[in-house]
Amino acid sequence: MTDDLRYPTGKFHFDPDVTAQKRAASIAAIRETPAVLRTAVRGLTDAQLDTPYRPGGWTVRQVVHHVPESHMNAFVRFKLALTEDNPTIKPYDEDAWAKLKDVSSPIEPSLTLLDALHTRWVTLLETMNREDFGRPLQHPERGPMTLDQMLQLYAWHGRHHAAHITGLRARERW
Repeated sequence: MTDDLRYPTGKFHFDPDVTAQKRAASIAAIRETPAVLRTAVRGLTDAQLDTPYRPGGWTVRQVVHHVPESHMNAFVRFKLALTEDNPTIKPYDEDAWAKLKDVSSPIEPSLTLLDALHTRWVTLLETMNREDFGRPLQHPERGPMTLDQMLQLYAWHGRHHAAHITGLRARERW
């Protein structure tokens, strides 16, 4: 934990000492992300959903829409790395996406999308072997990565954004 509202669970750090147990824990975190996010937003009003989780930050609604958007990109990146040799993946402007008009819509479709997406993603992850997780990809902003790094990043990512919401709820006593 940290006092930095941008990184309530701390910044992401790749653990290079990858074991089957650590990989399984990351897959479990990805499996649990939809339920964790649903719990984080349960019972919030529209006014609360439209509250920024920190000064200058996204609203809770924007965060909820962002998570499946980001994880859809991750799922596709996994598929690309598993089917192509060292693909260069396309980044996207998360802030621009968070400002599109569809982010004012209800959150339930994004939560449902996250449920379905994570069901597929976990199925894929559970079929991968050690060599698969070592497959490389090129991220134009982060540089060379492996699927092990991507796995840890997105296990962190779901917890990170859920903590934005639960931290706001705790501070506001919602």
